[in-house]
Amino acid sequence: MNVLEQAISAIESGSVEHGLEQLAKLEKNADHQLKHDIAELYHELGHVEKAKKIIDELLMLYPDEGSLYAFAAELLIDMDEEDEAIEMLLEIKQEDPAFLQAQLLLADLYQMQSLDEVAEQKLLLAAQAAPNETIISYGLGEFYLERGDYIKSIPYLKKAVHASERLPNVHVELLLADAYSASGQFEDALEYYERGLKNHLDPNALFGYGFTAFQVGDMILAIEQLEALMALDPDYSSLYPYLAKAYEAEGRLDDAFETLERGMKIDEFNESLYIHAGKLSFKKQNPVEGETLLRKVIALNPSNVEAVQTLAAYLKHTESYEELLELMEHMREYGEEDSLYTWYGATALKEQDNYEKAYERYREIEEVYKDDIDFLEEYGYFLLEFGMRDQAIPKFKKVIEYQPDREDIVELLENL
Repeated sequence: MNVLEQAISAIESGSVEHGLEQLAKLEKNADHQLKHDIAELYHELGHVEKAKKIIDELLMLYPDEGSLYAFAAELLIDMDEEDEAIEMLLEIKQEDPAFLQAQLLLADLYQMQSLDEVAEQKLLLAAQAAPNETIISYGLGEFYLERGDYIKSIPYLKKAVHASERLPNVHVELLLADAYSASGQFEDALEYYERGLKNHLDPNALFGYGFTAFQVGDMILAIEQLEALMALDPDYSSLYPYLAKAYEAEGRLDDAFETLERGMKIDEFNESLYIHAGKLSFKKQNPVEGETLLRKVIALNPSNVEAVQTLAAYLKHTESYEELLELMEHMREYGEEDSLYTWYGATALKEQDNYEKAYERYREIEEVYKDDIDFLEEYGYFLLEFGMRDQAIPKFKKVIEYQPDREDIVELLENL
């Protein structure tokens, strides 16, 4: 075992200080190649400044060696000196073997600085210089994927997939599956998720697989993948809404509700989970629980329109007009203005025979719902009941315009 190997062995066995002392002694009399190896080891150990000192010395001896510039740039990046790293990488000439590596590093650096167009130019330049280089195809595919240009990313990632054996520890198939899924090409996405997950079990990919299966309506496959994800990483909060919906679609209401309860324990501030659980409670004929869940959301966030509208619709359906009016008045007090809230308020006031206030509310939203058949019919009957026959007739005539086959309304108009 040579001295470098002894130093490495000492470090790996926990004798870090002793190993570093051996490296320092070895460095004094090392040849240039050995110094480079020591710099790499320092870099791996996190002693970036020591590595940089050696590489700077070597650069003075080999000013045309592109790999040294690339190594120095990596060290500068680790030292948060991105601008200096860019200057170093720009020194590498196109004919240098390290040129491709330099372009990839430059692209990463420019992306970090939100200079996406410049980053793209560097990657395209590298692709032009080496059109068959797998790492460049992968780099471009990943770049477009991260930027949200999913369609652009697909051909590059497909090209990289065909030579993925040259990319150890990179799971191109899963990235390609993400690109297909995000671009709406779900069937292709499912194929690559299946292939990729056989080689690498990844929580994000499992979610993507389950979500994509959900999108195409394959609830059995969605449940299978999302259950696997839940077993692998129960804290992956995004899985719970979709797993619950998949269970619900399969008629497994108890499993759906239990899934939402699990999700609420992990992501207790996710209002959509409570709303879904509330709706599911109504579906399971457990209205008390449903109302409790929805009121909990509203108490924490009166601005949650879905929670308010869901509860209001339930109260109207059950003819709980006093509670409906109370809810709508609370919304007004909170400053939550919504024309649908005003409509619910008008309905509740009408049913409590408070015609004057109900009329005010109907008038507030008359223009908003002038083409809504349900509103026109309700408002028309209210006007008749309130003794405003002449105002009611135009509302019913409008209903007939949209629904000429409404014989009940035709007969009502004839009588009027």
